Formats: sequence, structure tokens, C-alpha cells
Amino acid sequence: MIKKVPMRTCVVTKEVRPKKDLIRVVATKEGVVSVDAKGKANGRGAYLILSKEVIELAKKSKALDKKLEVNVPDSIYEELLALLWIRAL
Repeated sequence: MIKKVPMRTCVVTKEVRPKKDLIRVVATKEGVVSVDAKGKANGRGAYLILSKEVIELAKKSKALDKKLEVNVPDSIYEELLALLWIRAL
């Protein structure tokens, strides 16, 4: 039996990749934005390829703001960059 791999699209590059290869950022109905490392949090989600270039482009283009329909604080981008650094170790 073939197991289906869940696929998601990066909001910046529009690349379709396996869900496990992307990081999810989520906004709740109350407008609280967080990095959803497990991909299970409730709320509107947007996926990013975890790379410095994509994170910086997401911030510059406000791609997450548009997709999540909220203002994404700079701390979220800092958290994404820190997560990238941790995963590189």
C-alpha cells in the first residue's frame, strides 16, 4: 500500500513540498501569531521553506501578513531564523 505524503505550498516561493519540509506559522482568531513547529495548532496557517533567504523575503514582501490577514511581528521572523540556526546544528 502506498502512503500519501501531505504536500504544502510555500507562501513565498510557491514551491510545493512535503509538509514535513516546511515550517508553519499560524494566526488565531484573536490575531495572535506563532510559529507552529508541530503543524497542529488551531488557526489560519501559512507554510514557509525554512531558509534565511525565504524568511527574509517573507518579511520584506509581507507574504505572511497577507496570507494570515494579520500584522506579523518581527519577533516571529527572529524566531524562524533562530529555529533555522538550531536545525543547522
